[in-house]
Amino acid sequence: MFRQRLRERSSPLVFFGRLLVIVFAVALVWYGLMTVLLAVKVSSDTVNAISGYRAAFDWLTGLTPRDVDASTTRAIIAGVGVLAFVVFGYLALKEIPRPQFPRHDLELAADDHGEITVQPRALERLAEIAAQQNSAVTRASGRYSQDDLTVTITVRRARDLADTLRDTQQRVTHALEQHHLPTLPVNVTLTGYDRRHRRELS
Repeated sequence: MFRQRLRERSSPLVFFGRLLVIVFAVALVWYGLMTVLLAVKVSSDTVNAISGYRAAFDWLTGLTPRDVDASTTRAIIAGVGVLAFVVFGYLALKEIPRPQFPRHDLELAADDHGEITVQPRALERLAEIAAQQNSAVTRASGRYSQDDLTVTITVRRARDLADTLRDTQQRVTHALEQHHLPTLPVNVTLTGYDRRHRRELS
């Protein structure tokens, strides 16, 4: 059975960003259609009545430096440009997907009087403390998902790396059993070596 591993976290502002994209897309399609009508010899007066393209073109070509020469006008244009950059840039950032691992409380027991649950951070902290009891481990970080417990470690030496990984996994599993928690699959991953002990790697 498929199990969800990632969950996308989105902002309510995504709606406004997508609305702007739809507006621009509709405008491109609309004026693309006007271009097609002109290409098939439809009367330009008819196309202009529908889209107003000629009025807009004439207004833009009629602009002169004198029209934007006043300092107040330039300040307004600059302010609008900066505001548009900030707003559109912020909406674009909100469009970037931000996936995250789903986190759920671990339910231990439930009856008519209530339920006993363990928060994910408690399990992760337990795993980190157990992993750091190995003298070769300098840093440890736990991550609990719904089906397993992943522990990433940084070690101080490269020697006996397989034994270090195996011992760390056993320590974490034993810590779960010692605290009467359900036994979860424990995955131990090496993420790096402590920089203060690089000379031991040579």
